Amino acid sequence: MVAARITVNGKETPISPAAPHTTVLDFLRERGLTGTKEGCAEGECGACSVLVTRPGVKKPTDWVAVNACLVPVAALDGQEVVTSEGLATADASGAPAVLHPVQEEMAVRGGSQCGYCTPGFICSMASEYYRPDRCAHTEPADPAGGTGPAGGPEHGPNGFDLHALSGNLCRCTGYRPIRDAAFAVGMPAEDDPLARRREQSPPEPVATAYVRDDGAFLRPGTLADAVRLLRERPGATVVAGSTDWGVEVNIRSRRADCVIAVDRLPELRELHVGSDRIEIGAALTLTEIERRLDGEVPLLAELFPQFASRLIRNSATLGGNLGTGSPIGDSPPVLLALEASLVLTGADGEREVPLGDYFTGYRQSVRRPGELIRAVRIPRPLSPVTAFHKIAKRRFDDISSVAVAFALDIEDGTVRTARIGLGGVAATPIRALATEAALEGGPWTAESVGAAARVLSAEGTPMDDHRASAGYRSAMLGQSLLKLYARTTEAVPS
Repeated sequence: MVAARITVNGKETPISPAAPHTTVLDFLRERGLTGTKEGCAEGECGACSVLVTRPGVKKPTDWVAVNACLVPVAALDGQEVVTSEGLATADASGAPAVLHPVQEEMAVRGGSQCGYCTPGFICSMASEYYRPDRCAHTEPADPAGGTGPAGGPEHGPNGFDLHALSGNLCRCTGYRPIRDAAFAVGMPAEDDPLARRREQSPPEPVATAYVRDDGAFLRPGTLADAVRLLRERPGATVVAGSTDWGVEVNIRSRRADCVIAVDRLPELRELHVGSDRIEIGAALTLTEIERRLDGEVPLLAELFPQFASRLIRNSATLGGNLGTGSPIGDSPPVLLALEASLVLTGADGEREVPLGDYFTGYRQSVRRPGELIRAVRIPRPLSPVTAFHKIAKRRFDDISSVAVAFALDIEDGTVRTARIGLGGVAATPIRALATEAALEGGPWTAESVGAAARVLSAEGTPMDDHRASAGYRSAMLGQSLLKLYARTTEAVPS
């Protein structure tokens, strides 16, 4: 097998002798690329962001920003990385490097003060700069006073979506000059090398066997190989985007004798939209799902912007979010409301398990040793009335105190079916079965919904912790149903 290598700013370099748990952040800094900074070490500040090549949605390749502090460098074996230093261009004459357009705008508009966060902002901005479907708007400025188009102040007239920066924090400059820089960048020039790179396919995933005395990082080439490895190494840690495991490595100093990466397995990266169901590969990133579905599942479309940050969504997967079994994961309530099921694959074959039967206890499930989540299946037709309410201390990039997902069929003023998924109010994500029963067959009126809201407030076994009290969580459950009712009965302005 070929020795593990990574291409950084156009130069190929061996990964050895880095330890298998070494992050991309540490690997880059050890080689003098110190623009990549460590701030939080858990994917919340964005000071470490870098660009990587990924299979594109609108073009063969997308430049995607990821948290270098979370990704093991061995996970990028055979892949391409560009850091903030690699964005500027220089010629062979030795002349000073020419700033990238994003760097130029950040400089002239005062978007940098102490400079610590600036390289991370620039990489996230560059990812949005190169987004293939970004285009300038012709609408008038937002009448509410924002600088963006009529769609709102979070979208610039150049098509720049400020949510691309939701995972980047700045403590001293303030965000207005950074926003000004983002809204000032134009479109990539025709001779821009990174723009041209989008027209070519990204590097193919390579099978990796990076083994050192202090552990092993293995990337099987096929699902069958992955199942075989899991049978041979039952204690191995399975990772996809590493957004959860990377935190364990950094904050809790966790180490694994063997890590098996499944993020590039072709069998886990398929997406099929059929007449009777939608099947989503467990290793597709949330960004890929969002852009490929393009609103096909409205409830998922409502979830994605509230799921962590764009930096995290560029790596995180549904399989990982479900595999951890966390009771406060954002995707389980939505998928419960959608009556999704999971396709589990192991040495004994494949089986389908309704998500409502999947969780058995705190971070426990029916998934057997050696089994992988291959796909998530969502039955069709979809319920027409849906909503996802995430109650958290911050509007974006935060962990839920309570999460509630609704999927209802309301016909002629009567609730025909009701499916409600809850997170943060029990040891596992749960269905609000008592509330569903209280709603189904009844009228969609203030009186009946109020009665059902009282039932919903009593669902689960919420607890007091540093995010919220049990009483607050219960109150928010009931309020979420009242909020949905208010939204569905609002008079449409003339």
